[in-house]
Amino acid sequence: MFHLVFSLPSLYVLARFVWPLPWAPGGKIALAILLLMASQYHLWSRLSSGSVFSPEFPRALVLLFNWAFGAIVLLAVMQIVLDVTALVASPVRLGGWATLDWVRNAAAIAAMLLSALGVHQATRVLPLKDVEIAIPGLPQQFDGYRLLQLTDLHISRLFPKEWTRALVDRSNMLGVDLIVVTGDLIDGSFDARRADVEPLRDLHAKDGVWVIPGNHEYFFDYEAWMRHYASLGMRVLSNDHTVLTRNGGSLVLAGVTDLSATRTRLPAPDLSAALAGAPSDAPIVLLDHQPRNAAQAAARGVALQLSGHTHGGMILGLDRLVARANNGFVSGRYMIGGMTLYVNNGTALWPGFALRLGRPSELTRITLRRAAQQVSHRVQPVTFPAPRPHASAASG
Repeated sequence: MFHLVFSLPSLYVLARFVWPLPWAPGGKIALAILLLMASQYHLWSRLSSGSVFSPEFPRALVLLFNWAFGAIVLLAVMQIVLDVTALVASPVRLGGWATLDWVRNAAAIAAMLLSALGVHQATRVLPLKDVEIAIPGLPQQFDGYRLLQLTDLHISRLFPKEWTRALVDRSNMLGVDLIVVTGDLIDGSFDARRADVEPLRDLHAKDGVWVIPGNHEYFFDYEAWMRHYASLGMRVLSNDHTVLTRNGGSLVLAGVTDLSATRTRLPAPDLSAALAGAPSDAPIVLLDHQPRNAAQAAARGVALQLSGHTHGGMILGLDRLVARANNGFVSGRYMIGGMTLYVNNGTALWPGFALRLGRPSELTRITLRRAAQQVSHRVQPVTFPAPRPHASAASG
């Protein structure tokens, strides 16, 4: 069923774009075969690794598949718009509801160009996004405290060890107090991704690197990955918390497991367990991969929830559908009662549909401020030097 659904755009393109082309039958058949092969990208991924979430092809081929699949989807949407427009206009047109050839050809060119741009946007060097968030009751000692949120790294053949190394070097250059990784670090088995995640060992911050699982961790060997993250120097928060201290001031950092754990025999997200024993007078920062349960966190007195999962919707327009699947939360800052929810667009994204159009990826530096102070939100483009080939640092 999964592969049938993903083949529907190509079938529409075949019927409404390829078949009407003024080409010889052999040319149409060849183009149809290419489109059908590209439309089954996820089937080839499953055959390569046993999972649609882990295409184990050379990176260049993964990029090509994403471009081709994206172009098919975009062309299908454009062709539907053209067909509906032509159908509505057909009563006043002598030519019926047929679409002019040059219009259809222009749509095909636009789809290919937009898909190429989308793949480039998905895999480009990350811009730095600076965000200030006011926290009610934040101790004076934590005013100006800086943390870096990474999420949805999806380390894979598309985002391999070279990409991970560059990300680690850029993150370390920012000199933040704390680094949090809010799930979906990998796409692939432990054996397939062991070398690709190794650079994470060098990620460091003064108060450490803390991580929670996302839904993609459960698609592979969850327990092996959790152990390996810990061995890399990252501290796992699975329905647990830690207390950060600064000269007598305290801040609670809590983390829960992912909602997808309910489909396994592994512990489901449990906010009560995560907050058990936490000091009642300290503000709570909660790490929860999916944002949909933010209202429950707000009701429990959480001051700030950091989430990912949505990838910001990836494409303008599509983001509205993604929001509906996540209780209206898809990208950026939301106020829920007295709690701030920040939904990160993602550091990378799933290599099965790697397109971004209007929803850029983020390297997100968050500065905490006392609630009485002014809150600002800005995007700061930065240019990072090329990563050092063998850079390393002690783990935080």
